[in-house]
Amino acid sequence: MTDSPNPAWHSPRSMARAGGLHGVGIYVLLAGAFLPVADFFIVNVALPTISTSLHATPAALELVVSVYGVAYAAMLVLGGRLGDRFGRHTLFLVGLAGFILASLGCGLAPTIDALIAARLVQGATAAMLVPQVLATFQATLQAERKTRAIALYGATSGIAAVVGQLAGGLLVSANLFGTSWRPIFLINIPLGIIVFFASRLVVPANRSPHPTGIDLPGTVLFAATLTALLVPLTEGHSLGWPAWTKMMLAAAVVLAVLTVIVERAAEARGEVPLLPPSLLRLPSMSRGLAMITLFSVGFGAFMFVFALTVQNGLGANPLESGLAILPMAVMFFIGSVVSPRMINRFGRGALAAGGLLQALGLALLIGIIVSGWPQVSLVELALPLVLIGAGQSMLFSGLFRAVLADVPAHLAGVGSGALITLQQSGLALGVATLGTLYLALQPAGIAQAFGTVIAIQLAIILVLALCTGLLPRFTKHQATAHPVEI
Repeated sequence: MTDSPNPAWHSPRSMARAGGLHGVGIYVLLAGAFLPVADFFIVNVALPTISTSLHATPAALELVVSVYGVAYAAMLVLGGRLGDRFGRHTLFLVGLAGFILASLGCGLAPTIDALIAARLVQGATAAMLVPQVLATFQATLQAERKTRAIALYGATSGIAAVVGQLAGGLLVSANLFGTSWRPIFLINIPLGIIVFFASRLVVPANRSPHPTGIDLPGTVLFAATLTALLVPLTEGHSLGWPAWTKMMLAAAVVLAVLTVIVERAAEARGEVPLLPPSLLRLPSMSRGLAMITLFSVGFGAFMFVFALTVQNGLGANPLESGLAILPMAVMFFIGSVVSPRMINRFGRGALAAGGLLQALGLALLIGIIVSGWPQVSLVELALPLVLIGAGQSMLFSGLFRAVLADVPAHLAGVGSGALITLQQSGLALGVATLGTLYLALQPAGIAQAFGTVIAIQLAIILVLALCTGLLPRFTKHQATAHPVEI
C-alpha cells in the first residue's frame, strides 16, 4: 500500500476505497480508540456513587477498574493478531460492536458482581478494537504522516484518560432521569454507533500480507499470569491476605517463567509467538516498553487516588471532582499538539524536560495537599495540574514513538498490540498496587495516603527522565520537505 502524498486532494471515501487513509479516517479511528481508554478512567469519579448504589466494598470497586484492565491487557496482542489475519477494519467493527453491547450490560447491571462481569467483557471487546488503530496507521501511512498519527494516538490515549474522568463527573452529577452513575457506560452506545458507521465510509480494509498464527498457549499463559498477579494485589489487603492470595502471587511468578520459556520455544520453531522475544529485544522497543509500563503504573494510580482524595477527603461532588482535573486535561491536549515538533527539534531532551516538568507539578501537588489539609481549595490544585499535564504529554507522546520506531510493517499488529498490552497492564497494575496502598493508608489520614502514593509516582517520573537518553534520537524524516496534512 502506497500512502498518497497529497491526501487533502482526495475525498475520505475515495481514499478508503483505494486502500488509503484520509485525515478524516485517522480521526475516526482515533475516536474509536478514545472510547475504551476513556472507559478505563470514567469510573473513577463514580466509584463512591457506585459503592452506595450497589453496596460495594472497596476491593470490589478496585475490581471494577482493574478487571477491565486485566481483560483488556490480556487480549490485546491476540486482537492485533486477529486483525492481521482477518482484516483490521473487520476486527475494529467487531470489537466496537461488542464494546457497545458490553457497555449496555454495564449500564444496566443490577449488582456489583454483574457490573464486574460486564466490565470483564467490555475489556475483552476493547482489546479486539484498539490494536487495529495503530496497526492501520503502520500499514497505510508513511513518513511524517505516520509519525504524526502515532503521536496523535499517544495524545488521544492521555486525553481520553483525563476527559473520561471529567465526563464521568458531569454525567454522575447530572443524574439523568434518576439513573445516577449508569450514563457513564450508556454514553458509549450512541458514540460507538456513530464511529461504527463513520468508519465503514472512511477506513480502508487492510490486513497483513503475511499474517501470523494464533499463539494460543502464549495467550493463555500471559492472561493467567496477569490474573494471578493482579487479583491478589487488588483483593489481598481488604481480605487480610489469606493463603490463596499468597499462593496466586507465587503462581504468577511460575506462570511468568513458563510464558517466557513457551514464547522462546515457539520462536525457535519458526512461529511468531504472542510477544516475540526477537521483537522485544529491539533496543527501541525493549527500553520504550519498560518505560511506558512504569509511566502507566504511576498514571493509573494518580487518576484513581486523585478522584477518591478530592471526593472522600475534600468533600467535592462528582462534577467538582471531574472539573478539578480540567487544567491537566487542557494542558495535556495543548502539549500533545506541539509535542511532535518539539521532539523533532530537541529529540530526547524534550522527553527529559517533560518528565522534569511533570515531576515539579507532582512535588507541588504533594506540598499543597499535605501542608494545607483539609483546608485545600480545588483552585489551589490548578497550577500543579497544569505542569503535570504539560509534562506528561511530552513524555507520553515520545515513549509511544520510541516503542514503534523500528517495528517492521508486517509485524504492525504484533508491535502495536505489545505496546498497548504493556501500557494497559501498567494502568491496571498501578490501581492494584498503589491504589491498594492508598486504601490501606487512608484510615490513618487521607492527605498522608495521597502524599505517599504521589511521591512514589514522582520517583518513577524522575527515573524515566534520567532514562530518556537510552531511547532513539528521534531524527526527523528527511523525506518530508513540505508541511503534511493528516
